[in-house]
Amino acid sequence: MTMRQFYDWQTAGGGGDVSLLVTTLERLEIQWCMIGGLAVNHWAEEPMATADVDIVIALERVEEAVKALNYAGFVSERFKWSINLKGRSKVSVQISTEDFYRDFPARSVPADIHGILMRVACLEDTLRGKLKAYADTQRRPSKRQKDLLDIARLIESHPELRSQVAADVLKKLSD
Repeated sequence: MTMRQFYDWQTAGGGGDVSLLVTTLERLEIQWCMIGGLAVNHWAEEPMATADVDIVIALERVEEAVKALNYAGFVSERFKWSINLKGRSKVSVQISTEDFYRDFPARSVPADIHGILMRVACLEDTLRGKLKAYADTQRRPSKRQKDLLDIARLIESHPELRSQVAADVLKKLSD
């Protein structure tokens, strides 16, 4: 079974939705990148299946992107800090509109995740995003624990990142 087949099995065809997302954004030459778990999967040695697809789109092109993605078959719902999209699979796409992520697409790199070519946040931005998510005490405890696990996965694969992580977070990783 290929990585793409496994991902499709885990997400009820999520590879198709992710491919459609990527194709739509690339066709319009919109600057964007994956953040969150899919970006961690690129940088960590062991990938983990996730049905959450977190992305950032160049702010000035968000409305154009959402319109094109709706036309492609996604249904969108707007929130204060995100626009969520749902396609035909179990995959949930969240476009972050937080200013914190504004410059991530400009520093993104090409990647093959689960057999799908896409753009991901650079290593340092991926870690910064995970540290920000973990620091958000309003997030569900299970989400924060996954963020901590993702931070650990990044540091294990890239020990040089250790110096960018606060001492209290490093202590949690060693407990």
